[in-house]
Amino acid sequence: MSMEDDARAIVDAIEYCYDQEWSDGLPVVPCTRERLDTFLARTDRAPDDVLLAMPQIGRECTVRLAALNAAMAGCRPEYFPVVLAAWDSLRAEGYAGRGIWQSTTGTAALILVNGPVRGEIGINGRGNVFGPGFRANATIGRAIRLAAMNVFGLRPHALDQATQGTPAKYTCCIGENEEESPWPAFHEEFGFGRGASAVTAMTMRSVAHVEARHTSDAAQLLRDLAGTIARTGALLHRTISSCLVLGPEHAHLLAGQGFDKPAIRRFLFEEAVLSRGELDRVGKTAISRTTSWRLPADHPEAVPDDGIDPATGSFHVLTSPDAVQIVVAGASNSGVSAVVDTFGPRGDRPPLVPVGTVPPTDG
Repeated sequence: MSMEDDARAIVDAIEYCYDQEWSDGLPVVPCTRERLDTFLARTDRAPDDVLLAMPQIGRECTVRLAALNAAMAGCRPEYFPVVLAAWDSLRAEGYAGRGIWQSTTGTAALILVNGPVRGEIGINGRGNVFGPGFRANATIGRAIRLAAMNVFGLRPHALDQATQGTPAKYTCCIGENEEESPWPAFHEEFGFGRGASAVTAMTMRSVAHVEARHTSDAAQLLRDLAGTIARTGALLHRTISSCLVLGPEHAHLLAGQGFDKPAIRRFLFEEAVLSRGELDRVGKTAISRTTSWRLPADHPEAVPDDGIDPATGSFHVLTSPDAVQIVVAGASNSGVSAVVDTFGPRGDRPPLVPVGTVPPTDG
């Protein structure tokens, strides 16, 4: 067979995948049985082991199905342990299994990777960390979304009811820039050794970049970040949670003026505040008695929000200081950081999962 014939066969196979609706809109890599076996060889889990179930729609993602979609997403076989850890973390976090991926909000999975595996497989945590150009980042995140569509049937205009969605629904996988961070890495903060590799999944809604090159004062920078966290458009439920992705320059500015991660969390909690008047202006002063969503005070479902301080009229948008996760990522070339809206009130331990080990089965 000539090279031209080979190319035609590949294009035909890709078009066949499109015809079967196995794609996210971009071309997928056709997967042979032999190719699938190279992925399954990267784990000692049984192919039929269930990684995540969605009982509301009666579907399950198994190791085999996760491997198949990872291959179609363009992953290398050596990425598969990270993909498995991402699924384990999503299961531990709990939101995906409860139907949030079907939500009108249009949530996506943010996959954070820490430890030596970043260098071993080429995960980017530096410049353009949220952007294209790095196969491991692009295909690991894509492997999760392809399985969401192909295994769980979460397709737009069908079970996926996202009103607008987000580009992160194609893929959102980042590494932490541990080497340029002034603090212990994210996974070290929660008990992992520096030589361990770990994955943390967070259900996210959006990424807002904060251009803060104007100040060398740590308090001013943190107030700028707090203002982005506390925007009224992010406030859907009683409170919100965030993942703060600090560029290395901002991280070093803060650390140089005495701020460690707990101090940053406390400062942001105190400063991420809205007034009763600001809530009134956008119709979010009260809480629904049935859904806990925010409502105008005169809505028939409304009950007063007991989180608004009756003396000052102020309201902390974060559940607690622990509702902010802090990651260092990006390049040391400008004063840019990001606020990632994460889904649901947090404050408990993030769902970190080690790479390359088999977790105990759910009891």
